[in-house]
Amino acid sequence: MNISLAWRNIWRNKTRSFIIMTSVAIGLFAGIFVLALYEGMINNRVRTVIDTEVGHLQIHHKQFKEDYDPKFSMNEQQVINSLKSFHQIKYLSTRTVTFGMLSTTTGSTHVRINGITNNAENNTSKLKDKIKEGKELSEGKKNGVLIGKKLADKMKLKLNNKIVLTFTDKDNNLTAGAFRIVGIYQSDNTPLDELNVYVSKNVLNNYLNLPQNSCNEIAILLHDDKDLQTTKEEIQKKFPELAIETWKETSPETNLMVGYVDEFSIIYVIIIMIALAFGIINTMLMSVLERTREIGMLTALGMNRKKVFLLILSETVLLTFVGVPLGILASWLATIYFSKAGIDISSFSEAAMSGFGFSSIIYPEFPSDSLPKVLIIIIITALVSALFPSLKAIKLQPADALRQ
Repeated sequence: MNISLAWRNIWRNKTRSFIIMTSVAIGLFAGIFVLALYEGMINNRVRTVIDTEVGHLQIHHKQFKEDYDPKFSMNEQQVINSLKSFHQIKYLSTRTVTFGMLSTTTGSTHVRINGITNNAENNTSKLKDKIKEGKELSEGKKNGVLIGKKLADKMKLKLNNKIVLTFTDKDNNLTAGAFRIVGIYQSDNTPLDELNVYVSKNVLNNYLNLPQNSCNEIAILLHDDKDLQTTKEEIQKKFPELAIETWKETSPETNLMVGYVDEFSIIYVIIIMIALAFGIINTMLMSVLERTREIGMLTALGMNRKKVFLLILSETVLLTFVGVPLGILASWLATIYFSKAGIDISSFSEAAMSGFGFSSIIYPEFPSDSLPKVLIIIIITALVSALFPSLKAIKLQPADALRQ
């Protein structure tokens, strides 16, 4: 009886009911769309880390990452031949890696020097697609180098400028080489652009006194993200003497960010729902005060306080839940549209976003996994919002109410 009576009551004042329903729909839309934005940002960041930065897996000598000493290398041909039996692997690239100083006539800076082979590197990190000026490394130009745009701006460098790279070889001897800038690249991660320079692997191996079939790092891209952990375990069994790391271990800050953003986005939804709750409470309290005489009449005719309480509670919950499907539908449609069109925020935050490794174009993704949590928050909001008006209604004395 309470439900049917409550349903009729909420349509007695259509304007007020539509206001509450619209408020709920807008609040839910805002909450879910915030989650969709964060979901899109984080998934895009994870894809960038995997597809253009570190790959799914990386292989190193177990001692290499302690101080990045180039002498801790691997026989790349031996490892690659063994990895051919892994059907999960889509692409792999070998790199020689060392840290050193980049010097020009105007100053110097610390850099990570990556020795690469073009085709393999383009497959695992899409380096060629990032080049904004010049061209990729050429075997014909012995001492060509690719540098990031952020580094070029910082050091005031342009195409065809000469730089000197200074580092220690595998025998701890200081060595240096003159290189000419053949290309300037730009990615979505400006800190990495400022740190990484790329040269031919064969050239860097010569400077480091390493055999041509040696490398310090092997980056691996898989066909399917789901194979990450099992592939790591299988490779580790095959090469117990080497260190096998997933992208979560190679880029722990990204993995940490994924967890934190999930938590913070739910907090934002809670804040939106709290604001919405105050609006619902205010509107329903007005409704109770307007119906003081009616509620007094119902009480005088024999409706006990429990039924009055449940009546107002039912009205508030029904109004809230009618707005829920509208909010979910609106957020789903908006997410579908912007997941294809994208939201370009480069005009006011490109530098800030790239400083943290994010693209300035956001493609929201509907947060299906978070929807149960949102619905639980909505239920709690509805019940809490209904509590105060319902308590106000049962405190009314029939005799006093009828006098009004």
